[in-house]
Amino acid sequence: MGIIGTIFIGLIVGLIARFLKPGDDSMGWIMTILLGIGGAIAATYGGQALGIYQAGQGAGFVGAVIGAVVLLILYGAIKKG
Repeated sequence: MGIIGTIFIGLIVGLIARFLKPGDDSMGWIMTILLGIGGAIAATYGGQALGIYQAGQGAGFVGAVIGAVVLLILYGAIKKG
C-alpha cells in the first residue's frame, strides 16, 4: 500500500475511533490521521505477533480501530495531565 493509501486508511480508522469514544476530542485532521495510522500499526504488529489474525484479514481493520481507540484514550489522559 502506498503512502496515500496509508493516510486514507489512517483517516478512516481515526474518524471511526473518535466516533466510538465518547467525550470531547478536540484535535485536527493531522492528529486524527496519525492516531489512525498509529492504531493500525500497533494492531497489525500486536495481532500478528499474538497469532490472532494474518496480514490482509478483515480482523486487522477491527484491530486497527481498537488500537486507535486505545491510543485516543492515552492521548486524552496525557493531554489532561
